Amino acid sequence: MADYLLAAIDGSAQSIAAARWAADEAARHDLPLRLVHAQTWLDDIHTDPGQPADVRALTTRMLTDAKQAIRTTHPSLEIRAELIGGGEPVDVLVDAAADTRMLVLGSRGLGGFGALMVGSVGLAVAARSEVPTVLVRSDATERPSGPDGPEVVVGVDTREPATDVLDFAFREAARRGAVLRAVHGWTPPPVWGYAGWVSPQPEAEQFRAIEDELLTLAMTGWQEKYPEVTVVQDCRIGSGAAALVDAGADADLLVVGRRRRPHHHAGMRLGPVAHAVLHHAQSPVAVVPHD
Repeated sequence: MADYLLAAIDGSAQSIAAARWAADEAARHDLPLRLVHAQTWLDDIHTDPGQPADVRALTTRMLTDAKQAIRTTHPSLEIRAELIGGGEPVDVLVDAAADTRMLVLGSRGLGGFGALMVGSVGLAVAARSEVPTVLVRSDATERPSGPDGPEVVVGVDTREPATDVLDFAFREAARRGAVLRAVHGWTPPPVWGYAGWVSPQPEAEQFRAIEDELLTLAMTGWQEKYPEVTVVQDCRIGSGAAALVDAGADADLLVVGRRRRPHHHAGMRLGPVAHAVLHHAQSPVAVVPHD
């Protein structure tokens, strides 16, 4: 695996924010930053009298401008900027990220719906990338940390805790000097009554105790591995996605997992929790592949 971070830009406000976020992350990791633009057929339009400029030249200028803008805040950071191509943007970005530490993309809204904050390219790349992929909103570099300081939020499946996801979240919290909030959302089994499907309060409390214990078991050993990280266990009634979006509203980074399916190449491969979090989260979201 190559020792650099990769950020893809397309000139949008979201992608420029992603590049700035990636620069901060590269400096935090003490790694070089590689800025790329995935070429499409539009980038190969030749200049003619009816065109004010060659599109390829404009994309090259866009990369140069982004690199220079980052230099103003990170003068000592090693940065490389280049056009890459050879296929569909999703394929190109997934291939380019195969040997890097992390891929960072801008998170773009869909169809005018303000609550849906990620576009089709970002979803497809996050679903296929074999490295942690972070999607960043346009205001990510302007958002302050929460009132109690920086926090990294990670979703935990207590039945099948993913080692790769937890290790990534702990490492990111350690680098930031942040609290790690381990979030598990759960729904009590319903009981039929005259009011419909309800869960009696005594039984709900029993289930809450069980879920708390399962979360504690899932986190066993991690505090010893990362003693510098303060851990907050956050077990909430409700869907996993809703719990994460709510808990991560002020987070520096929100971490979710995505199961690898190496022999399945068609259709959506993000799980429902990761898919919903990517659409609705206000914070940068890291999607970490795991077995």
